[in-house]
Amino acid sequence: MNKSKSVSSSRSWVEVRRASGVGVALLCLWLLSSCTTLGPEIKRPDAQVSPGWSESENQVLTGVSDGSSQWWHLFNDPVLNRLIDLAAQQNLTLQTAGLKILEARAVLGIAVGQQYPQSQQLSGGSSLSRSSKNTPPHSGFSGLDRNTSITDLGFSAAWELDFWGKFRRSIEVADAQLAASVADYDDILVMVTAEVASTYTVIQTIKQRIDFANSNVAIQERGLGITRAQFEGGAVTDLDVQQARSLLLNTKALIPELEIGLRQAKNSLSILLGLPAEDLAQYLDEESTLPHVPATVAVGIPANLLRRRPDIRYAEFQVASQGAMIGVAQADLYPQFALAGSIGFAADDKTLIGSDSFTGFFTPFTFKWDIFNYGRIKNNIRAQDARFQQAVVNYQNQVLEAVKEVEDGLIGFLKSQTREKLLEDAQQASLRATELSLLHYRDGLADYTRVLNSQQVLVAQQDSFVKAKGDVINYLIATYKALGGGWQIKAGKNLIPEEMVKTMKNRTDWGDLLESVSHP
Repeated sequence: MNKSKSVSSSRSWVEVRRASGVGVALLCLWLLSSCTTLGPEIKRPDAQVSPGWSESENQVLTGVSDGSSQWWHLFNDPVLNRLIDLAAQQNLTLQTAGLKILEARAVLGIAVGQQYPQSQQLSGGSSLSRSSKNTPPHSGFSGLDRNTSITDLGFSAAWELDFWGKFRRSIEVADAQLAASVADYDDILVMVTAEVASTYTVIQTIKQRIDFANSNVAIQERGLGITRAQFEGGAVTDLDVQQARSLLLNTKALIPELEIGLRQAKNSLSILLGLPAEDLAQYLDEESTLPHVPATVAVGIPANLLRRRPDIRYAEFQVASQGAMIGVAQADLYPQFALAGSIGFAADDKTLIGSDSFTGFFTPFTFKWDIFNYGRIKNNIRAQDARFQQAVVNYQNQVLEAVKEVEDGLIGFLKSQTREKLLEDAQQASLRATELSLLHYRDGLADYTRVLNSQQVLVAQQDSFVKAKGDVINYLIATYKALGGGWQIKAGKNLIPEEMVKTMKNRTDWGDLLESVSHP
């Protein structure tokens, strides 16, 4: 009798499960067919961009599409090329940005996982309890067993259905943030390459300034020798000697100051290259030659900046991410639907695994709805919308800033070339004037004041000329940086060093996320 009752009970449980399964399938089909995605559909914000550059009529500039993803090669300087390649491999800030991309990939994986049953647990345990003899039902009865032993093993799951698209929007948020992290990496790479080129130019400029200072020291030592000879011959007073000596010492004093700047620039370059300062010497040569300036500069058109500049792309992805956040917030206005259930086995001192020990429950339909939220949900939506509009305005401002940076670089480059030419002629004239004044002074045709003035002017003119040459290159570097070139060199290459990948694999199970850590 008991056996037939157990079989009947098992059959009824099977039928219930089958009926429940059909009901769940129908419910899922209905829910999926009725699902919607809340929130605005996002597109690239409008931005005001002029059709051409202010200096586009200048023959030095060409309107041909830039194409110079490795613009530093246009300077025809092998040392500079090697330094930038090294920085792209070893710069520590760039490696941090690469690790943020890996972090964003993992966060995207979390968001994708939220689409599926959010809770899936395997549980089990064993308990032993003993009841008091002096409490019901044991009080007054001596034959009842006061010991209870229960063992259970089960699996439970809960699934909040993405009825309003909250989880799909969360994936959009994570996906946009991943794209933004790549754009941020590219932006840092653009800045690093420009900083390496600029710092290298500073180093070469200071070297040339030191060379000119040393040449002026030689000229002034020759002048001091002439004044001493004139003084010993009784032609002039000791005033000329002391003035010549004072000028010479002042010029010599410039050199230690320049050497301080040179060492500091080298220290900055070593940081950009991600290596100790003492290791930098093997990558630099002793030449003081400045990079060669190309005859023309390909600048393209302002509209190209929208896709070429990583910081603009970053701002655009921030707009997309924040737009999806509005949909996530709006989903909280509506009820949340979920499925839940569990199956398992539970028994006392009998066999745990068996039809008689089977237990479980299933809820094919549950919902919860925050109906009294005192405006919290709506105000959260408003806050997300305000942040979205901030992101749009920031994008538009970023475009204007990009155009401004290019315009600043172009006008600086073009006008500094004119200034360099004038200063070159001026320092040549000043050098000739210094030579003539020394000859006239030696022959008694001029007093020492003229010599002193010409030598002072020569020192200033030559120093200004070298700085102007450096300014031309630095303005051109700033222009290329503003145009957004340089990030393409890492396409298909590792975001972080191979040794770092091995260390992370040994420390943590990264699955296949570290199988491909190259730049997309």
